[in-house]
Amino acid sequence: MGNAATRMMVLIGLILGLTFSPHGACAGEGRRDHLTRAKVFLVAGDYRRALEACLQEVREAPSADSYVYVTYVYQAIDGYVDHLATIDRWVGVEQLYSNLTFQGPQDLTDPPDILARIAKEVIQESARKQSDVNAAMAARLDQAAVQRLWTQQAAWRKANPKTWWSGVPPEWKW
Repeated sequence: MGNAATRMMVLIGLILGLTFSPHGACAGEGRRDHLTRAKVFLVAGDYRRALEACLQEVREAPSADSYVYVTYVYQAIDGYVDHLATIDRWVGVEQLYSNLTFQGPQDLTDPPDILARIAKEVIQESARKQSDVNAAMAARLDQAAVQRLWTQQAAWRKANPKTWWSGVPPEWKW
């Protein structure tokens, strides 16, 4: 296939929301859009959308990587809530709870109110349970990949003890 034809296929693929390799087959790494978006949402502190993006990746392309990523987001939520409680920022916990429960404009007239300390417990308990479930699924798919990814995230947490939940290890290119 010629260079112009390849560029045209890539352009059409981008317009249609698909990513193609020069050989004409759908490129597996092109499916990482959801994880790339999740990374941006984590930096913004939009944990609900980060989680939604990861879950969409799991639905569309289940893999050990995608399950590890969603596990990591649950752990990031847990870590962030713990951090907010440690520094006595309960308004931040309430804001996180609102972020996780906000579904749309209807919530402006019927907001899901909850006490910050209760919100902390609800969020952390749920995040920890879902983290364990997804970590187990990832391990069943590819134990070696999971070990590599958890080694990377452990180093990331150690290097960024006060902010690790607002990003992902630099090795995670997706």
